Amino acid sequence: MSIHESNNENINNTKQSLYNGQEDAQFQSPYVDIDEWREIPLRHRYIHGGFEGTETRFSFYFPSEGSYSGRFFQPVNPVQGSENAAQSHVEGVDNKIGFAISNGAYLVETNMGGMSSDATLVYRASAAVAQYSRVKAVEFFGEHRPYGYIYGGSGGGFKTISFIENTTGIWDGAVPFVIGTPMAIPNVFTARVHAMRLLKDKFPTIIDAIEPGGSGDIYAGLNEEQKQALEEVTKLGFPPKAWFAYQEIGDGALTVLTPAVMQIDPSYFDDFWTVDGYLGHDPNSSAAQARLQHKTTITEIVLPVQLADTDSSKAMNMGVDDAWKMLEEGKDFIPTFKLATVPEGEIYLEGAFIEIVSGEAAGIKIPLGQLNGDVATLGAAYGFFTSVENLRKVKTGDEIILDNSDYIALQTYHRHQVPTAEYSVWDQFRDEHGEPLYPQRPFLVGPAIARGGAGSIQSGRFEGKMIVVQTLMDESAFPWQADWYRTKVLEHVGEDLDNRFRLWYVDHSLHADSSSNNPLDGLHIVNYVPVLHQALLDLSAWVEQEIAPPASTSYNVIDGQVEVPAHASERKGIQPVIELKANGADRAEVSSGEEVVFRAEIEVPAKTGKIVAAQWDFEGDACFAIDGTVIHINMEGTKAVVEANYVFATPGTYFPVLRAASQREGNSSDIYTQVLNLARVRVVVH
Repeated sequence: MSIHESNNENINNTKQSLYNGQEDAQFQSPYVDIDEWREIPLRHRYIHGGFEGTETRFSFYFPSEGSYSGRFFQPVNPVQGSENAAQSHVEGVDNKIGFAISNGAYLVETNMGGMSSDATLVYRASAAVAQYSRVKAVEFFGEHRPYGYIYGGSGGGFKTISFIENTTGIWDGAVPFVIGTPMAIPNVFTARVHAMRLLKDKFPTIIDAIEPGGSGDIYAGLNEEQKQALEEVTKLGFPPKAWFAYQEIGDGALTVLTPAVMQIDPSYFDDFWTVDGYLGHDPNSSAAQARLQHKTTITEIVLPVQLADTDSSKAMNMGVDDAWKMLEEGKDFIPTFKLATVPEGEIYLEGAFIEIVSGEAAGIKIPLGQLNGDVATLGAAYGFFTSVENLRKVKTGDEIILDNSDYIALQTYHRHQVPTAEYSVWDQFRDEHGEPLYPQRPFLVGPAIARGGAGSIQSGRFEGKMIVVQTLMDESAFPWQADWYRTKVLEHVGEDLDNRFRLWYVDHSLHADSSSNNPLDGLHIVNYVPVLHQALLDLSAWVEQEIAPPASTSYNVIDGQVEVPAHASERKGIQPVIELKANGADRAEVSSGEEVVFRAEIEVPAKTGKIVAAQWDFEGDACFAIDGTVIHINMEGTKAVVEANYVFATPGTYFPVLRAASQREGNSSDIYTQVLNLARVRVVVH
């Protein structure tokens, strides 16, 4: 058995005793420091407090007695943070407080105990808060046991699964969404960034091939190394349709994860450049050609640009102690280094560090933010700004190296992290005998990071019921990873799977769950938050009334890609499906001034809702100002046709979009549960 197989076997066989928190001495003294009625976003009773002797804090949002239905929803954030996060979104579909209260539930939030070296604290603190919320619910509404449901995405999805797998009697169900596997971090990001470095000039043609009416050949025009990188990340699970957002998605969490990998596996970053079998060892490789190691000196430590722009009286050089004081006082005021020399020509600066190599600060590594002329702005990465006192040691005249070696090395880390056979997307890195093609590191980093963030590794064992929501264009939590978790659940529940578990895939959605933070809304993607809301409502009906939710999405996983049927009746899940044509095809070529005929057929999976809205965008401004006339073609309201004629006055290539929504009861005014989808076509106007 290999080291990695042994590592995985130990992880998968580990089963912690379940936690109920009743006798946890750390959480026996709750307190409330705020108890007041608030009117925004809806009238509710706000309770804030914590547990004495701990950093655990909580916020409860209770509806009035007349609208309470005996349940709570508890969102789980990706990292330990504020217990008041929901207060930052009190409008629109992202409004957690409004959704909970309008559906008869109270909302529970916690900081999950704050930062701690004890990884189990995240679920122990959250469980203690959930338990205490029931105490307050009984105090306000009389004797009863409120049903409890947790939900969280990305890192919060890891935590949500950990919470329900490691506790008993706390939560009755869970909705994890956009979830990864124990092997996700950092590998989903390394493969993506490796491809982005090599393909940065090729994305326009790749995207054009994927768009409606395109060639479909994403590898056309690529050299061998570029083709390998694109094929590699595609087989690992990156959905090609998500490349439309390559400029916005960037490197994701990779800069945040780099320090963690450096600490866990420091020798890798030397081996990559010196040991045969690693990409960097080949002097002719693209990695070696992109490597930057520029030595220079700091000539000045200067005021931050933001402050110089706003207060000219202070626009002067300042002493190093004063500069670092600005760093302490606010993240908006970060000092910069003026450099004696800078690298010339086309340089790859992503992920570069400023390494101090002389003087009192020798050995300190600081992320590079930007290089503007001869001025280097300090960046930020978790794990590096550990001590402002150490940073004060940097002086004018210190020698530094601008170095991107570590970041380039990390980009192919996934090749050296081949896990067990259950992760079939790594088969591309195994030979015909199942042995790794590349040198392997002594242990798997992903499971260590996953355990550290969530308190445990996903096992598939849990009490209660679960609905997982995963997106088909997820650039950070590749879609197949939800299927991996489904197989873990299946191992433990067997034939009872359909009574305990659902997996719904959502098309045309990326990783982010907040429409307010996503400038790409409309033309390529839809917000999947309404699916989460419907999942919570269906989960509560499943638990409380034994009403089974809609079936799981039908799909196949082929070479790392999740493929779903074209029609809603076969695809299932709860999302409507749209088939859109322009002049009867995916692509229409017309003359300017010539009318184009658009026709869309919309279908909703059986018993999941009715079509309630459809909007057109013809010119690409994402405003969807033109309402489509929905012509229902069946009594149930689950099938409809939308037609339109449009004239393009100016030559060019257009991608008209139809966006449609369904809602369980056919209620077009309920913003929280209108499930969206869209379809695109290409129109070339001569």
